[in-house]
Amino acid sequence: MKSNFQKLLVWQKAMIFVVEIYKLTEKFPASEKFGLVSQMQRAAVSIPSNIAEGYERKSKKDFAHFLVIAKSSAAELETQILVALMLKYLTKEKSENLVQKVVELKKMLSALRKKVLQPTATNY
Repeated sequence: MKSNFQKLLVWQKAMIFVVEIYKLTEKFPASEKFGLVSQMQRAAVSIPSNIAEGYERKSKKDFAHFLVIAKSSAAELETQILVALMLKYLTKEKSENLVQKVVELKKMLSALRKKVLQPTATNY
């Protein structure tokens, strides 16, 4: 049986994105294992993790706060994607595709936060 946070589309998309980031960073140079690879993987995992943690707090205020943290992790990951592009670990096309996905996640997180903070919000 799924937890309720698993039913959130933004959580589902974030989980798919985590897998994509893990597969992508496997191809980065071994010298980046404890650098950019680790940072990108942690930032990616942080997005759905914070959605789940906030949801389980059972407080609209707490959930909204954790959605901000998830969005911040998405921004961190966006920056790291651009660093990977600058280091030529990613092609311009691949980095643009990844950034587009991150931007979509950030928009979804903002929209969900807005919905959560509505006075009449009970289900998300």
